[in-house]
Amino acid sequence: MLVVMGVLGIGVLVALIITLGEANKQRNRAITLQSHSYDVMILARTLSGTIARSEASLGRYVISGDKQLGQLYVEDWRRAGEQIERLETLTRDNDDQKARIDRLRAAYLARGEQLSLTALSTNYGKNDQALSRYYQARKAAALDEINLLLDAIIDGERTLLNRRTTAALALVERSTRAAFVLSAFGVLLLLGVIALGWLTVRALTERTIARAEANIERARAEELAIVVADATAELRVQEARLRQVQKMDAVGQLTGGIAHDFNNMLAVVIGGLELARRSHAAGSGDVARHLASATEGATRAADLTRRLLAFAREEAINPEPIAVGALIAGMRDLLDRTLGDGISVEIDDQSAGACVRADRVQMENTLLNLAVNARDAMEGRGTLTITAATASGADGELVTIAVRDTGCGMTPEVAERVFEPFFTTKPVGKGTGLGLSQIFAFTRQQGGDVTIDTAPGAGTVVRLSLPRDGTATTLAIVADVAPIGPAPLDSIVVLVVEDDPRVLAATTGALEELGHQAIACDDPLAVPALLDQHPTIDLILSDVLMPVRTGPEMIAALDPRYAHLAVLFVTGFAGETSDGNTFGEHPVLRKPFTLVGLETAIAEAMARKRPVAADRIAAE
Repeated sequence: MLVVMGVLGIGVLVALIITLGEANKQRNRAITLQSHSYDVMILARTLSGTIARSEASLGRYVISGDKQLGQLYVEDWRRAGEQIERLETLTRDNDDQKARIDRLRAAYLARGEQLSLTALSTNYGKNDQALSRYYQARKAAALDEINLLLDAIIDGERTLLNRRTTAALALVERSTRAAFVLSAFGVLLLLGVIALGWLTVRALTERTIARAEANIERARAEELAIVVADATAELRVQEARLRQVQKMDAVGQLTGGIAHDFNNMLAVVIGGLELARRSHAAGSGDVARHLASATEGATRAADLTRRLLAFAREEAINPEPIAVGALIAGMRDLLDRTLGDGISVEIDDQSAGACVRADRVQMENTLLNLAVNARDAMEGRGTLTITAATASGADGELVTIAVRDTGCGMTPEVAERVFEPFFTTKPVGKGTGLGLSQIFAFTRQQGGDVTIDTAPGAGTVVRLSLPRDGTATTLAIVADVAPIGPAPLDSIVVLVVEDDPRVLAATTGALEELGHQAIACDDPLAVPALLDQHPTIDLILSDVLMPVRTGPEMIAALDPRYAHLAVLFVTGFAGETSDGNTFGEHPVLRKPFTLVGLETAIAEAMARKRPVAADRIAAE
C-alpha cells in the first residue's frame, strides 16, 4: 500500500507539475499575445495622432505661410507612413488586419496627394486657393476612410484581445480544477503545492514589478523625447535666423551693384539738366539734346526700379504675351549683378520671337531662381547658358527655355526628388528647398512641363516647356499700326490727391500741360468736402500709399453719390495692396510716368466711368 500510495503520490505530483507547467506556459503565451494586441492598439492611436498633428501643421502653414510649419507637416506625414509600415509588421500574422492595413495605406497615399496640392498652392503664394483646398480636403473621403480603418483595426485587436483573455481565463479555470482534484488525492503533496504556489506568486510579483519599472523607463523616454523636440524647435529657430541673415547679405551684395547703376543714371540726369540750364541761359540750341539725355537716364532708372520690384515680387499677377528671347535678353544686367563676376552668362535665342502667355514677374523670378541654383552648383565660377527655342508637342507648339550649367551635376536619386517641397541638398541654412518646387508649380499652372538632364560631373540642364501663345502675332500686328499716343481728350476737371507736395505740384502741372483743370488735395480726408465744393469734377487721380488713408480706402469710403466718378490710381510701390481686389476695376498708373502715359491712363479711366444714376440726374 505504501508503495502504491508512493507511486500514486509521485504520479499525482508529476501530473500536478505537468498541469501547472502547461498552464503557466499557456498563460505566458496569452500575456504575450495580449501585450501584442496592446502594442497594435497603441500604435494605431499614435498613427491617428500623428496624422492629425500633420494636418494641423499644414493648416497653420496655409494660414501663416511659415515654412517651418510646412516642414513640420512634411516630417509628421512621413512619420505617419513609417508608423503604417510598423503596423503592417505587427499584424502580418492576421489576414483580416493585413487587409485593413492595405486599405489604410491606399487611403493614406490618396490623402497625401490631396494635402500635397494644398502645400504646393501655399508654396506658390496662392493662400486663398490653398485654404479652400485645405477645407475641402478636411471633408474628403480619404480622411474618413483613414479614421474608419484605424477604428476597425483597434476594434479588431480589442475583439482578439477579449477572445485571448477569455481563453486565458478558461485555461486558468481548468487548471485550477485539475489542481484541486489532484490535491484531493495527494494530501502528502500539500507542502509541495504550497511551495509551488509561493513560487508562482513570487514570479507574478516580480513580473508586475518589472512591468512597473518598464513603465517608468517608458515615461522617462517620453520626457527625453519632449526635451529633444524642444531642442529641435530651438535649432530650427536658429536656422531661420541664420537664413534671414544670409538673405540680407545677398540683398546687400545685389544693392551694391544697383547703387552703382543708379549713381550713373542720376549723373546722366543731373548733368543733362545742368547742361540744359546753362544752354538755355546762353541761348544755345543744345537744350533739347541735353534734355533728351536726361530723359534717357531717368527712363533707365525707372526700368531698373521696375525690375527691382519684380525681383522683390511686389507686382500683381498679370498674364500677358511675352517674347521669351526679349525677356531673357532684358534680364542680362540683373543676372550679371546677381550671379557675380565669376559666372559667365551666355544667351542663345533660337525662338524667332516666339511668345508665351504668362505673368512677367513669375517668368523673371523662375529664370532667376534657376540661375541662382546653377551658380550654387558651380560654386560661384563657371558658365551659365540660357537657350530659348521652339518645339512641337502633342498638344501644339511649345516654347522651350533650357538653363545649362557647368556644375557638379546630380545623381539619379537626387534628381528624382528635386521638385519635392522642402527637399534640398544644400547645407543647413543655405536653402529652403522651395525654389524648384515653385518652378514646377509654375510650369504646371501654365500647362507646360519641366525636365532635368543631369549626371555627376556633367553639369545640369533644366528645360521648361511652355505652350506657345498663338495670339502673339495678332497682338504684334496691332501694335505696329497703333498710334503713338491716345486720341486727344476734351478738357476735364481732375481732383489730384497726393501727400507729397513735390509730386502733387508736378502732377497738377502735367495735367494743366495736357489741357485739363487740376484741383490739388494733399489730404485724403478732405476729399469729400472738395467733391461737394466742385460738382464738375470728372476724375479722381489718387496716390495709393498715404499716411492717413490709402487711396483705395479713400475711394471705398466715398458717398455712393460719387460712384459715377472715374478713378485713376498712381503708385510707384504698391506693396501689399498690389492685387486686383484692392483696386477693383480702376486702372493703375506706375510712377514715374510720361505725359503720353498719363494721357493714356486718363483715357482708360474715363472709358470705365460709370453713368450717373437716374435718381441723381433727377435731383440735379
